[in-house]
Amino acid sequence: MLKLQLLVLFFVGAAVVQARVYERCEWARLLKSSGMDQFAKISLADWVCMTKWESSYNTSAKNRNRNNSTDYGIFQINSKWWCKDDGPSKANGCNIMCTALLTDDPTVAINCAKIVAKQQGAKAWVGWKTHCEGKDVSPYIAGCGVEMPSDSNFL
Repeated sequence: MLKLQLLVLFFVGAAVVQARVYERCEWARLLKSSGMDQFAKISLADWVCMTKWESSYNTSAKNRNRNNSTDYGIFQINSKWWCKDDGPSKANGCNIMCTALLTDDPTVAINCAKIVAKQQGAKAWVGWKTHCEGKDVSPYIAGCGVEMPSDSNFL
């Protein structure tokens, strides 16, 4: 019985280690250093807003859709078009396995989000359309040290 409990604890612990939930400013700084600010004309604040509403900055977020596709990772990238899983994958536009979007290292997810954004822009994300589009998203990066300096600082 003790061996079974230890085995369960090991697997639960392994699953927890792989997931990562970023703090807002930490995520904003990582996105900025990854070249996401103004990538595909999407502001850094929009990216941070989008991922807040898509996954709450959780790299292991996974949600099933009505069409039997699944959204994966911090950007909630859809399996039908962008990655390969056991579901109704068709295009695999990012040329990756969907599970690669669930690791605590968001590099693959960021690279795939860039592919999605190049092709469809921010409108590819429902969370962005619902919560960020046309709204003041500056609070999502406020106080993070990633804001663009105002013109008056250059005088």
